[in-house]
Amino acid sequence: MSASGGTKAIVAALAANLAIAVAKFVAFLFSGSSSMLAESVHSVADSGNQGLLLLGGKKAQREATPQHPFGYGRERYIYAFLVSIVLFTVGGMFAIYEGYEKIHDPHEIKAWYWPVGVLVFAIVAEGFSFRTAIKESNETRGALSWSQFIKRAKAPELPVVLLEDLGALVGLVLALGGVGLALLTGNGVWDGIGTLCIGVLLIVIAVVLALETKSLLLGEAAGTEEVEKIKAAVVDGDTVTRVIHMRTLHLGPEELLVAAKIAVQGDDTATEVANAINAAEARIREAVPIARVIYLEPDIYRHDAAKAEG
Repeated sequence: MSASGGTKAIVAALAANLAIAVAKFVAFLFSGSSSMLAESVHSVADSGNQGLLLLGGKKAQREATPQHPFGYGRERYIYAFLVSIVLFTVGGMFAIYEGYEKIHDPHEIKAWYWPVGVLVFAIVAEGFSFRTAIKESNETRGALSWSQFIKRAKAPELPVVLLEDLGALVGLVLALGGVGLALLTGNGVWDGIGTLCIGVLLIVIAVVLALETKSLLLGEAAGTEEVEKIKAAVVDGDTVTRVIHMRTLHLGPEELLVAAKIAVQGDDTATEVANAINAAEARIREAVPIARVIYLEPDIYRHDAAKAEG
């Protein structure tokens, strides 16, 4: 996985979630808090998710084969999509079920200092993980807002970790609120309500992740800036006079396919056209280094035909 894949952020999140999962489960055993049980399962699911992201990054590095001539870059999208499913089923649905049970059969929270202490520890640990994800994201985010970054990022790992960490922090605050209200009022229903809120939060985040990774799985084009750079690089003003039409497709976060029909002079020889195409490919790779698979088809420009082809 490349640096832009957010490996540091994934490892930081994995380490934090493993430690937090153990602490939350111990707190649940001593206190009987359903919020703590839901948060324990949440952290276990998050740990599994980070494992899936690391596995996807590893598998995506495999060399291309005759059966998969464009390589395995999209494996990172597949595993990111699996993360959204795990977060929805294991985290969200379990929390809703546990919250429903606790509201219908509330229990008093015992040994209150366990859940409160663990939640404070978890907030600090998740805050460290979230800070790492923000720091790595800022290296590639540029001038984009956070919502734009999550929508436009071609590497799925950082948006996934960002949303997971944000959801974890908000979920911890909800759990702390549910436990606190249950302790103040002596009514365990508040613990169940906090658990329900955690479940709804996780499902919302899972749906957002699923929608974004679905778009990547279907195949996204290069960004507007990259498209303009490629078009500018193709035309040399001599042999190649214009781009008739062009299509781009991300084969993975750091691999772009470029297919274009280009206009050449009608009296150019085959050798001149071949040399022009080779030069154009070199300029494209220099302008947009992730453009690794390039197909350029020469043609004579005709306005009606170009308009029909889009």
